[in-house]
Amino acid sequence: MNVYDSDRMADALAPAGYSLTDTPEDADLIILNTCHIREKAAEKVYSELGRLRPLKRARAEAGAAMKIAVAGCVAQAEGEEMLRRAPTVDIVLGPQNTHLLPELAESGDDGIVATDFPAADKFRELPQPSRERALARGVSAFVSVQEGCDKFCSFCVVPYTRGAEVSRPLADIVAEVRRLCEAGVKEITLIGQNVNAWHGSGADGNAAMLGRLLHAVAEIEGVKRLRYTTSHPRDMDDALIAAHRDIDKLMPYLHLPVQSGSDAILQAMNRRHRAADYLALIERIRNARPDIALSGDFIVGFPGETDADFQATLDLVEAVGYAQAYSFKYSARPGTPAASAGDQVPETVKRDRLARLQAALTAGQDRFNANCVGRVVEVLFERPGRNPGQLAGRSPYLQAVQAELPENMIGEIVPVEIVRAGANSLFAQPVTDGAPTEITAERLS
Repeated sequence: MNVYDSDRMADALAPAGYSLTDTPEDADLIILNTCHIREKAAEKVYSELGRLRPLKRARAEAGAAMKIAVAGCVAQAEGEEMLRRAPTVDIVLGPQNTHLLPELAESGDDGIVATDFPAADKFRELPQPSRERALARGVSAFVSVQEGCDKFCSFCVVPYTRGAEVSRPLADIVAEVRRLCEAGVKEITLIGQNVNAWHGSGADGNAAMLGRLLHAVAEIEGVKRLRYTTSHPRDMDDALIAAHRDIDKLMPYLHLPVQSGSDAILQAMNRRHRAADYLALIERIRNARPDIALSGDFIVGFPGETDADFQATLDLVEAVGYAQAYSFKYSARPGTPAASAGDQVPETVKRDRLARLQAALTAGQDRFNANCVGRVVEVLFERPGRNPGQLAGRSPYLQAVQAELPENMIGEIVPVEIVRAGANSLFAQPVTDGAPTEITAERLS
């Protein structure tokens, strides 16, 4: 979502004469687009502002003005406090107000705070990217379809910084995807804080859910691959599961966070499902799409988590067999119910549990990647690789893949044989013929 918002801020600034630079020293405006989901992410903002302070001062001494804006969820959460802690900041901009950035950047005012939730729909206020900017984004693109969350998990700050769930109209989404495809985009990822809660009105006026939206996007000429993220288990309805079965363009990869394998912790997190519910859902999804690869999110050390609760998480990881996953120590976020809960878990215990969980998740990922060796998969190559003569791309399972191919193959979907699994990438060689090989869930065990 922050990548998407950053791109749209650049789109909004372009008509005002701004263009991107990779060199901070040359910038008239520096924007830090921030995330508040964990404490470490918020701390990084102030560290970066400290590094930017002398740069801004040097520009001023040379007679060249520089403005610094902080956007995103840290800005939303801290507002005026950010100006007090970091007086070098000129603009504090919440995620619902990114469309105001050109006006604020051109303002002569200092210390602007724009964190009110506006009545206007942000999606309708943001300008569409020009063809040139769409081309610059490459062959894969994010398209935001939903923002905010109504779930109120007890650890999560998103409902307070992004607001209530808002779904973008289907017609607007389809129009943006068409423009991106006309600029050469081949892969579309629909994004939202709780993307599978998307609901809108179709062309016939009837209510539509994410499954129907996926069908509509898949029918657009130029869309070769389709993904969506991030989902909540309670919003995986029958139509969405069927879409994984019926839409060939929908990649066999699903990010479906569970956070914990313990029913007691899930209840304390206000997730409103049990571990057994999640496992039953996984079974239904795999019955619909046997080759699907699963990814998840986990929090260890949530307040009150016991050794038995943590073991339940390890058991769930073993039962599912994730191809990829993200895991974090619990980080208290101000204003959330869990932040003031008793039974906070000691940092040393959280650190030990995280290491054990990450070892289990890494073993599962390594096993999945190793099972790909010797198989033929289709890879969308997106950019030059690490070494001369290499291209880098993504497999259907979102794995990074490197292969020796000419640069004119960027943007092409190429069948390649996986010859080696590295720590962070798969290495492949092109094949002249051979159909892609399915990787079923059973091979994860």
